[in-house]
Amino acid sequence: MFYVYAISSLNKNYIYVGLTQNLEARIERHNQKREKTTRAYVTFQLIYSEQTETRIEARKREKYWKSGIGKEKLRLIRDKS
Repeated sequence: MFYVYAISSLNKNYIYVGLTQNLEARIERHNQKREKTTRAYVTFQLIYSEQTETRIEARKREKYWKSGIGKEKLRLIRDKS
């Protein structure tokens, strides 16, 4: 089982999209500044996640959420919260 997720920085206007097999541990790594790409944007909250059966499916969904239309939808989700 794989998860595609989006997290939003509480301090800056930044949304990160990734995939993982362990969602809770991965978000914890982001918030502990253990991921170089997101270190400057800590603290994060989960704004979206979905499950897929395979890594290939997860990668396709991750690419969608990283696209322009996907990021726009994530901004709408974030702003409704």
